[in-house]
Amino acid sequence: MSLVCFPFKEEDVSIVVRNVEYAAQHPRVHAVLCVGYSKGETWHAIANSRAGIEARTGKRVILLLQKRIGLSLRGGKGDGMNTALLYFAENKEYSRLHFYDADIVSFSGDWITKAEQSGDLDYDLVRHYFPRSSTDAMITWLVTKIGFSLIWPNTYLPHVEQPLGGELMLTRRAVEVLVKDQRVMQQSDWGIDTLYTFVTAQAGLRVSEVYVPEGKVHALYGGLRDLRTMLVECFSALQSLQREQIHPLAGLHRMEPPKAVPTAVREKLGYDIEKTLKLLRDNWTPRQRELLHKHFDSALAKGLENSSEWPCWSFADEEAWVKAYPRFLEHFEKGDDDWEELLFKIWVARVLNHTLKNVVRGYDIALGTLRDLVRDTQHKSALQIKNAKRAADIAEKHPLAAGHSAASINGRANKKAKFGVETEVLCAVAQQ
Repeated sequence: MSLVCFPFKEEDVSIVVRNVEYAAQHPRVHAVLCVGYSKGETWHAIANSRAGIEARTGKRVILLLQKRIGLSLRGGKGDGMNTALLYFAENKEYSRLHFYDADIVSFSGDWITKAEQSGDLDYDLVRHYFPRSSTDAMITWLVTKIGFSLIWPNTYLPHVEQPLGGELMLTRRAVEVLVKDQRVMQQSDWGIDTLYTFVTAQAGLRVSEVYVPEGKVHALYGGLRDLRTMLVECFSALQSLQREQIHPLAGLHRMEPPKAVPTAVREKLGYDIEKTLKLLRDNWTPRQRELLHKHFDSALAKGLENSSEWPCWSFADEEAWVKAYPRFLEHFEKGDDDWEELLFKIWVARVLNHTLKNVVRGYDIALGTLRDLVRDTQHKSALQIKNAKRAADIAEKHPLAAGHSAASINGRANKKAKFGVETEVLCAVAQQ
């Protein structure tokens, strides 16, 4: 039987209580676990509703305050999810653990059913994916999927549709992999989704993504400033993994085909453009300008500086972002306000460029450009890794080939590639 977990902070109480009852009503669910960030209004609403839900469904509703597990990082979503992992690991009567965001308006028992059916086919991890607004999931598209494509292009990671999704089901085997991994247990913040996705892939687990056609209807953010912390923590989590290796044949990824995207999703704008336009002018320091010119392409540096005086974003196209990304991988320092603000500003400019160049041309074009960007980045990075390995093999086997010494051949192999990634760095993370 399964345990369903809803991590929560302060949410719309009526939605949370309804979702807990929906989960408890499901025939495959043995109990519902609610992990709270604090004992606020939402906590007390669940506590007050618990007896009634248990009486109507015959299922336990468990309330836990999340533990402080990853002490080196900010306490947040990671601690909440890892609290549930540890509870599940200690209670052997459950065979599967589900996670769902507590504020999903469109949640129903069908979400549980689809995950359970994939679990019946012996998948270790089941992810829910759904249609997204053409301006939604900009951290997923531009940070996580591009990072996966640059660093591990020969694995299934770039193909995971929603690697940061909070809706998933894990078998006991998958939970055991995660709780034994200290990288996971220490990831207490927004980076937890990146760690779950990466570690399960590295462990060779079988992953299925099931499609939820009605989409995930939940509260939206305002301006992109609301996403700054999430951006920094998701990027930092991926940066911390960049030297890790994954065998290209590790694991299995299967994705259920999508269906037609609902009109409401196609027409939805995921953030407030007017609020966001002001962000490129805010919080500049002399050191940010110094870092910008020292580490990044001159066209990007000039464009971003111009944006501090008047709204402009054309400089932040797809190529500019992919060239900047490896520079952040190499030099970004989490906790350094100037580096964090520089990452945020360049990301904001990229999102605005995507919105005002691609989204205005229609939903299908906008999503198509995002998919093309991931695919092209993955392909070029895979070729760079292959060519770097070939050059290293030649240098090792024929050090005096064509009149060149081994040192000179290796020197050429280590020149910066088109994306700005040093090939020696790519080789360090290349799949064996």
